[in-house]
Amino acid sequence: MKPVFIINGPNLNMLGLREPDVYGRETLAGLEERCQAKARKLGLDISFRQSNIEGELVSWIQEARSKASGLILNAAAYTHTSIAIHDALKAAQIPIIEVHLTNIYRREPFRHHSYVSPVADGVLCGFGGQGYELALDALHQILTAKKG
Repeated sequence: MKPVFIINGPNLNMLGLREPDVYGRETLAGLEERCQAKARKLGLDISFRQSNIEGELVSWIQEARSKASGLILNAAAYTHTSIAIHDALKAAQIPIIEVHLTNIYRREPFRHHSYVSPVADGVLCGFGGQGYELALDALHQILTAKKG
């Protein structure tokens, strides 16, 4: 089976340093290790990536169409601004789970709108790093159902 792409957007490289009272103290490397361990338990391979550049995220989403079995996306701030990411996701034709470390609906009003949600199979927010593990569980279920 093709790997699951886990794509992280801007400023997530600063996890553990940036606003730890909001985002926690877990680093992006720690989050990747957590995802690798969960994926192994599920029999999945992952490709874990992060970029601060919107165009690079779009390119990875386009790549996922042919090289990934599914996509977990934390588009971070681009969630609320990027029609380009929305359009790339519409064209991806693979299962997509949107993830956010924080509950975006308990934050500033501008964070309440997502350009990702309308094209995602599911959304997880507010569970911290555990949200990524839950997203892997959900994606595993979707992919298993497709096989059977």
